[in-house]
Amino acid sequence: MVVGVWKVELHIPSAQNLKDKRNVMQSILVKSRNRFNVSIAEIDYHDKWQRSVMGIACVDLETRRAKDIFTSIRRILEEDGNVIIVNEYINFYPLGSE
Repeated sequence: MVVGVWKVELHIPSAQNLKDKRNVMQSILVKSRNRFNVSIAEIDYHDKWQRSVMGIACVDLETRRAKDIFTSIRRILEEDGNVIIVNEYINFYPLGSE
């Protein structure tokens, strides 16, 4: 079993206020949770209109499948057109059987 963790910093150029940002972020959060059953939340820049850092975590039996989930979420971000990925950090933590 593996836990995948992805920290992604986003720029939201179209947001003119926090309400605009919330609408964009909510759409991403709902799509990601519903399609991939991941834990996802905004973890930084809560008060900035055009910036956000999201934390995404998933648990799977194989690293490859966890990577595929993150790749699919990345496609959601890129296809949405409302966000630009500025920086990201991905890591996978193997969990041994007890």
